[in-house]
Formats: sequence, C-alpha cells, structure tokens
Amino acid sequence: MASESAAPSPSPATGAGPAPAEPTALQELRRLRTGPRGLTDPEAEARLAELGENTLPDTRTPSWSRRFVRGLRDPFTTVLLCLGLVSATVSAWGTACVILSLVGVSCLLRATGEHRADRSTAALRELVPTTATVLRRPDRDRPPEERETPAAELVPGDIVRLAPGDLVPADVRLLRAHGLTVHQAALTGESAPVAKDAAEAPATPAGGGPFDHPRLCFQGSSVVTGSATALVLETGPRTRFARAHRAPARREASAFERSVHGISWVLIRFMLLTPPLVLMTNATLRDRGLETLPFAVAVAVGLTPEMLPVIVTSCLARGARQLARTHGVIVKRLPALHDLGAVDVLCVDKTGTLTEDRPVVRRALDGTGRDAPEVLNRAAAAAWWTLQLADLPAPDVLDEALLDAADGSWEAYEGVAAVPFDPVRRLATAVVRGGLGSHTLLVKGAPEAVLERCALEPAERERLLALAAREAADGLRVIALATADRPARTRPYTPADERGLDFSGFVTFRDALAPTAARALRDLAARGVTVRILTGDHPGTAARACRDLGLDPGEVRTAGAPDDHTARVVARCTPEDKARIVTELRRSGHTVGFFGDGVNDVPALGAADVGIAPRDAVEVARRSADTVLAFKDLGAIDHAVAAGRHSSGNIAAYLRVTLSSNLGNVVAMLAAGLLLPFLPMLPAQVLAQNLCFDAAQLAFARDRPAADALARPTVLRPRDFLRFITGFGLLNAVADLATFAVLALSLDGPDALDDRAVFHSAWFTENLLTQALVMVLLRSGRRAAEGRGPGPVGRAAIVLAAVALLLPFTPLGAALGLTALPVGHYLLLAAVLALYAAALWAVRAFYERRSAALGGHP
Repeated sequence: MASESAAPSPSPATGAGPAPAEPTALQELRRLRTGPRGLTDPEAEARLAELGENTLPDTRTPSWSRRFVRGLRDPFTTVLLCLGLVSATVSAWGTACVILSLVGVSCLLRATGEHRADRSTAALRELVPTTATVLRRPDRDRPPEERETPAAELVPGDIVRLAPGDLVPADVRLLRAHGLTVHQAALTGESAPVAKDAAEAPATPAGGGPFDHPRLCFQGSSVVTGSATALVLETGPRTRFARAHRAPARREASAFERSVHGISWVLIRFMLLTPPLVLMTNATLRDRGLETLPFAVAVAVGLTPEMLPVIVTSCLARGARQLARTHGVIVKRLPALHDLGAVDVLCVDKTGTLTEDRPVVRRALDGTGRDAPEVLNRAAAAAWWTLQLADLPAPDVLDEALLDAADGSWEAYEGVAAVPFDPVRRLATAVVRGGLGSHTLLVKGAPEAVLERCALEPAERERLLALAAREAADGLRVIALATADRPARTRPYTPADERGLDFSGFVTFRDALAPTAARALRDLAARGVTVRILTGDHPGTAARACRDLGLDPGEVRTAGAPDDHTARVVARCTPEDKARIVTELRRSGHTVGFFGDGVNDVPALGAADVGIAPRDAVEVARRSADTVLAFKDLGAIDHAVAAGRHSSGNIAAYLRVTLSSNLGNVVAMLAAGLLLPFLPMLPAQVLAQNLCFDAAQLAFARDRPAADALARPTVLRPRDFLRFITGFGLLNAVADLATFAVLALSLDGPDALDDRAVFHSAWFTENLLTQALVMVLLRSGRRAAEGRGPGPVGRAAIVLAAVALLLPFTPLGAALGLTALPVGHYLLLAAVLALYAAALWAVRAFYERRSAALGGHP
C-alpha cells in the first residue's frame, strides 16, 4: 500500500517549464497511480499526510509592536532618537523628553494607521471553495461513491465532479466534459467565459497563456455552464493559484521614499556636522568648551524638522481616514497615499475597469451590412428557448445581452425543442413553431461554424466571413444567425439537423462601458495623469473600448513590440509584459500606479510605485496592493489621487516652511556665536522657540492646499527642494543678522551688548515673528492673492506671533531668561520685519513665475 500512496511527481502540465508533448489522460492517471473510479480512503489519507492540506499559503501581517519598532527606520526619527539620547547623557532632560516624545508619537501614529488598514482587509479571503464533489471508495473491492468532501482534503489523484456554479477546487485535468465553460477572471481578469474540452490533442496550442490550456482547469476559476469529471493534478502550495500567493519580491523604494530620503540625508549630514562645528569654533575663538555642548545640541535640534514624522504621518493618516470614510478606499501603506498624489501614469486593464464584465448588443445586420431588427428578435428567441428547453441554470453573457436588447420580442415565438451550446461545434439551436405543420430552426453561434452549415456558394460564404472579420477587427464580438424550416415532428432534434441552413444575419456586441469611466478619465487627465491600457485582449477590442469612452488610443501596439511602454494601449499582454512595461515607465522617470484585480496582475502590482486593487479582487492581488477600493471604479482612484495630492501638498508646504526657517536660524546663530562674547540664545530658549514653532506647524496636517497644487502631480525633487530652502533660508538668516545689527546700534554704550537678557528676548521675539511670516507667505503664495481666509495655518501663525510678543511678559518667560523690551525696540523690530516680508513676497513671486515657466513644482 505504501507504494500506491506515494506522492506523485509534479505534473508536466502544470510545471514551470513546457513539456515536449502533452501527456494523455491515461498517462496522467497512471502517473498519479489512480483510475477513473478514484482513490480509496486509505490511499487518500496517506497522500494527505504526505503532501499536506489543499489550502492557500498562510499569510501573516506584522504585529502592532513590530510596526512600531519598524517606524524607527525613518532617517529623521533615528537621528532624533540619537539626539535625545545625547541630550539625556549631558543631563538636558527637558530637551531629551521633548525629542523622545516626538519619536514615540510618530511611531505610534504610523503603526496605528497601518494596523487599522490591515484589520479592514483581514476578512477578504474567499476564493477557495470549502467543499468539493469527489469519487472515493472505502477499499478496492467497493464501488466508488460521490461525496461532498472538504476541499482541504483533496489530494493529487482524486476524481472530482464539476457542475455549474462550482469553484474549481484544485488544478485539474478534464477526463470528460459536456458544454463546459469556466470563468477565469480571478486568474486572468478577463470577463468572458472560456470553453474547456476533454478531447485529446497532440500539444497545447502555441501562443496560449498559462491559463489558456483547453484541457486544464485551475484553482480559483468557476464553472459557468456544463459539467465535467476531472483528475486532480496539483493541490495546496503546488497549484498555480497558490504559487501566485507567495510573498511578492520586495519592491524598489517608492517615489515618496526616494524623495524624502534624498532630502533627509543631505540635511542629516549637515546636522551631524553642526555640534562639532559649534564646539570647535567656541573653544578656539571664545575659549568655551564642553559648556557649549547643550547649546550645540539645541542648534542641531533647531535644524532638524522634528515634527516631520508627526506631520507626515498625521497628514497621510488623516487623508487615509477620510478616503475610507467617504469613498471606501483603504490605504494599507500610508506612504502610498503620497505616491498616489505623485502618480502621473496610471496603468489599467480594460476588462472590468473601463468596461463592465458584460457585453451589450451594438447592432444587428443582414448579409449586406444594413441594420436588421428581425435578426436581433430571432437571435433573442433562440437564446430564450434554449435557456428554457435545455434546462440551463442561467443564460451566458451573450444570451443575456440579446434578451436585454430584444426586450420581450421573443414572446412572439413558441418554443418546441432545443439543442444546447457545445464548445466543440460552437453552436446552439432552438426550434420554434413555424407555419402550419412546420418547425423553424434558429441556429446561432460562431460565424465560421454557422456559415459552414449554410447552403451558400463559396464566394458568398467568403464575403460573409470577411464582413464578420471586419466587425471583429473593429473590436466587436460577432455571432451569426441562420434559420431552416423543417416539417413538424416529435422525434428529437440533434446536431445532424443543423445542415442546409439559410443565412439570416449577424449580431455584434461591444463591452458595456463602466458608468463612471468616461468622467473619471477626463478628471484624471485634468489632474495631469495619463491613463495607459495594458490588456490581454485583441488590439481591436481594446481600441474600441477606448474610442467608445472618448479616449484616443493612438497606435495600439502588441506586447513585445519595440518601445511598447510608450504606447497608450498595449494589447496581448502577459503578466510578465505588464510588470516589464510598468518597470520601464518607472525607469523613464514616471511615478506609476497600476490597477488590477487578478492573479495575472500581481507582478505589475508589485512593480508599480503604488498598486491598486478592488475589494472583490483575488486575495493575492489585494495583499500585493497598497490601496484597496470598495468598488471597481476609476472615479475612486481619482478621489484617491486628489487625497494624495492634498496630503502631499501639506507635507511639501511644511518642509518648505520649516527647513527654510530652521536653516536661516541656524546660520544666524552660528554667525552670532562667533561675533558675540556670549551665546546668542540660551539652550532652553532655543528649545522653547523650536517647541512653539513646531506646535504651530501641526496646523499643516489640517490645511487645504490651493487649487493649483491639486492640479498636477506632487513630487518632492531633492535638488529643486534644497535649492528652494537654501535661497529662502539665507534670506531668513539675513533678516536675523539685520536684527542683530539693529540691536547692536540701538543699545547704549560700547558694553551694551552685555545686556544679554535684552538681546536674547529681542532675538527670541524676532525669530518667532519671522517664522510666523514664513508660515503665511511661503505657504500661501497665490492663496492670499485669491482673498481666501487665513485657514488653519494662518490662524496658527497669528497665535505664534501672539506668543512671541506676550511670552516675555509672563512668569514662564522669566523662567526662560526673557524680559520685556522697551517700546522702541518693538518699533525697530517692526521695521526689520516689514522689509523682510516685502523681500520674502518679492522673492516668492519671482520663484513662482520661474517655476511656472519651467513647469516645476514650487
């Protein structure tokens, strides 16, 4: 018995490489040591123990604590953690507590947002059937019996029955089939059922995809019509469906990660040089050594955008929550929301995205190409009576389209008999009552099959075939209708009666357009997003769908053609083609989103900057995607893109403001530290100023960017960004040093600068006021000119200015070493600030004009 239950070797039909010749059904039965009567219970149990259950690979998501620790990988978070530890080492406990609190809040927000997204998608595994009808025997001497067995207990060598509505429980080889069609959308994304047949053939048809084998059915597909008996070839992790569920390869860094890391590491290098530079210069020029270490750490913290992790996570988490609440869009990986905002190319499949998973009648025409409504009525009558008299569970998609278009016209016909559709002859026949003592056959099916059975001259047959081919080349599906009058009889009708027919006409079908697709395409184009179609369909079918939606397909290329990644529509794409094209687009400098829902879309979902899948996609596609939509709707993607740009615009505005201001303050402090006989600001004052500025900048998480910021992809280009903050940072430093010069001239006597409290208070106030100006002017730009209200950022800037003016008068200000200034000093500061505001406004206007002329992103 041990030899009989040994694990079978991998099947050539489902292995990774093509076999030289396809094994026959008998050879497969022998290889798997089984027969048409199925396995015995002991054999099945032994194979189950050896090979394991027929289940999908287990997928585990990181725990909440692991996500929290993973948040420390952010470069700024790591540097903040190091600075906090350094502050604790030198007993600067206030600094350490503030910095470490920011680190904890950032990691907490990021871990909570990603954990919530995973919980929202945790219950979406539903594509593997729970039971299967299998032939089993208690022992070799007993006859086989059909059993409803848990699908998890299937093993290679089992014989299973398939019926309409069944989910295929494993990879199987058909032994017998009658009118079998299966729905493989979960595997290929294509909506049309695929005909399967058990007939032997010497080899798999050349050029077919991995799921196009006519004698194989795969786990994850479902039976639409017909019935079959099949041999289980592979189960569990060895099925094609399960292999696709394996963890995808780690993708390259996304657009968001590349841009933020590029900016971060430049600033980090500069920031890490600041403490040693401050220590060395003070020790050399002012004979101040380690006592300046707290000030050096405070200056380094002043350059650091401490709130960046908090602002980024808050903006993205808030945008993700609003998307989930208002549009049913789940963002599984928070940085993917920024990537959505940066997307400038969106790749989609045609089926189910631009079109629905159903055809509709376009027109009925006679042999001359003119409209012929009677052809539609007769075709609908054939569909109706075949459905009724052949006892089919449901009409196929083409018959359903006929019935919808004919709107009850079949009621004029009285059905007598039916010969159901057979994938081999590709025909279906309904018999209705004709004139007195006669029956009329209504035969519909593939044009070649129908015309072959018509009484036509060869030239006429060729002309009609050419007419059908022209319609098909235009992206339409075509069926032909023929009729024949026969004397009435009681004897059953068979396929042998489908001879000597009179050709009636053609009915053409197009894919039903998704209701929101045309508007969504216009909205995406208005946002600067180019939609590209990567489909496995015929080029004509893809081009037809684009034209029906008002989208110019341009030159439709076939996958593998030179520079196919530059085409608007690429047809005949395999999964590998889709991933390759997405990768080539990314290498060309584009930020690419990919929308897919089948196993064949998984490679492209992993290759894109941001992968998008609908909720009803296969589980592996949902797991590979960064964003999950409640419905298969391009309009939801448009909302997600807008939300991503909203969040990204706020993050970019925060970075512009904080880095420009911080860089200017640090440069001014370093210069003043060399010129003054004392520290330009006490460490506690530096940290208090940073804390006030950082608290005000939390308003960026709730701000609304100007409309022009949402009209184009949001990209943080490190080189342009650093050029921006360097220019405005130096302008800020000039304002700070001008304040220093004014204070030096306004104080009485050569020793007036020894009045440290006055100097510290004046510079503290001036710094906060300039930061409030920067928040309003660098953030607002055109917004102020548009006459809008202050918004969250404007209100936060007003509060910051009030703190700058009032804090020196409070007990907290006294504890920080601040003192009230004479009225004259406030007037001098007001003059400096007015000049600074005018210069800032002028430079910002020049920068906006230059960026607009160059097509940049200020």
